[in-house]
Amino acid sequence: MQKLGLQTIQFTSPPSITETASIVGPKEADGPLASYFDKCLEDEFWGESSWEKAESKIIKETASLAIGKSKIPTDQIDFCFAGDLLNQCISSSFGLRDLTIPFFGVFGACSTFVEGIGIASVFLDGGAGKNALCCASSHFCSAEKQFRFPLELGNQRPQSSQWTVTGAGCAVLSKDGTGPFVTHFTPGRIVDMGIKDANNMGAAMAPAALDTLITHFKDTNRNPSYYDVILTGDLGYVGKEILIELSQKQGYNIKSNYNDCGVLIFDKEKQDTHSGGSGCACCGTVFSGFLFHELKTKKYKKILLIATGALTNSTTSQQGETIPGIAHAISIEL
Repeated sequence: MQKLGLQTIQFTSPPSITETASIVGPKEADGPLASYFDKCLEDEFWGESSWEKAESKIIKETASLAIGKSKIPTDQIDFCFAGDLLNQCISSSFGLRDLTIPFFGVFGACSTFVEGIGIASVFLDGGAGKNALCCASSHFCSAEKQFRFPLELGNQRPQSSQWTVTGAGCAVLSKDGTGPFVTHFTPGRIVDMGIKDANNMGAAMAPAALDTLITHFKDTNRNPSYYDVILTGDLGYVGKEILIELSQKQGYNIKSNYNDCGVLIFDKEKQDTHSGGSGCACCGTVFSGFLFHELKTKKYKKILLIATGALTNSTTSQQGETIPGIAHAISIEL
């Protein structure tokens, strides 16, 4: 591999995304992408006694599905990179503790899925292994309880707020394969523009998405038209419009081929999700379901996937801190 420009890694032997799997909750099952997911749940508990246990079960079963579809034996998967939103990534560590695969807990807030794929690609291209598993999960109910208010309080949600996706997305990467391939990884920098509103994550994360987007283009000498589609992870409607406007001011017109996973996963009007979807599973499920299908059928041949995250927690919000943003990008090509 080699480093391009300021912070982009170009892979000499690009890892192949061999297979993916996705499981989503009932609200996502009512959304426009339902047919692309491997399994849609009928309720948020899935037979468990708590939302946290349900989320662990979701990521466990999604990982099992991805491994099974890849036809790669578990003992031939060298590393697992996984993360979620709960304290100390308990959904991932509890859900995947029986896998017996060397485990790396990854935290990048809602950018975790792409961060995991990027790091795994570095491992595989560097010769540290042949196969890797990358997973990310989130759950609306557990996230609301931890970051905002318990659902029992029935708090009203402002129009700028987003709906945390219940589900998990997993991808199996291999050093050998027929593609699609992870060709570039642009790790993001922390960007904090002083946003404090925990109900407006799109505005907090959009500047970080802009920073990574512009850096990727400059490092690779590419422009927006190189890609069939540019996807951000979960800026939602508010953050999406901010990114389009900020990019235009920087001389990059992304409007014609840009969208956001948080916009795609729900029907805003019919499902009352306000500014759209969010959470680690937002990017994870949309990629593992919809986008991977579009790549395999060759509708898309070049994708720039930029997962965004808000690096905050309930304590910092209560103490009046601002919300730092992060965005990691991977270039996926056939």
